[in-house]
Amino acid sequence: MTTTAKRITLIDDDEKLRNLVLRYLTEQGFIVDAYPDASKLDQRLQRNRPNLLILDLMLPGEDGLSVCRRLRAQGDSLPILMLTARGDEIDRILGLEMGADDYLPKPFNPRELLARINAILRRYKEPSALEAPLTEGETYQFGDFELDVGNRRLTRADHTITLTNAEFALLRVLASHPRHPLSRERLLELARGREHEAFDRSIDVQVSRLRKLIEPEPAEPRYIQTVWGFGYVFVPDGGQR
Repeated sequence: MTTTAKRITLIDDDEKLRNLVLRYLTEQGFIVDAYPDASKLDQRLQRNRPNLLILDLMLPGEDGLSVCRRLRAQGDSLPILMLTARGDEIDRILGLEMGADDYLPKPFNPRELLARINAILRRYKEPSALEAPLTEGETYQFGDFELDVGNRRLTRADHTITLTNAEFALLRVLASHPRHPLSRERLLELARGREHEAFDRSIDVQVSRLRKLIEPEPAEPRYIQTVWGFGYVFVPDGGQR
């Protein structure tokens, strides 16, 4: 069973509009998570990573522009569609400058919202670690190890450790997100792309294999630590996360 239904996260403090959009997009075959504000957004994106974020500009607490700016500053390329009740051109410009992919003023026709969502999703494809370009000079140090991404090589004291493509992709993802807990679902998306088995637990098998290669005591991992009930976190110095 492959993941085919697209997931959308909607953040808007207008309950009536939120319920209308949730109902309409669900009828169109999307999986929709809807919230009135951006509190706990990072945790929500980790647990249920959407294909697209619909974000109201004016929100209680952290506003939409701040959320968009923060996500882009973190290197997150998640597609974002901004909503606003304002008709001011400056708001549209600011939203796009902050990294939003599109902008839709309220009130809007649900069919136009759907058209814009589909247009963004057609343009966007997040590369997996296997598909991402190998950047010369991109290296990661942890303990006695060095991961040379450009040459697809893991070494320890000048000794090369052989990795499969899947192991390399997973280690690259972990090493490039130090001390940042990643859910199993998010690890699968980053390592393999979105077209993976919906209930695929082979990520645990790959982690176990990596631990046997890099951990002094695989049963008590220092680098790839388990976040119970969630996923894993990479700790480069082998200390506490």
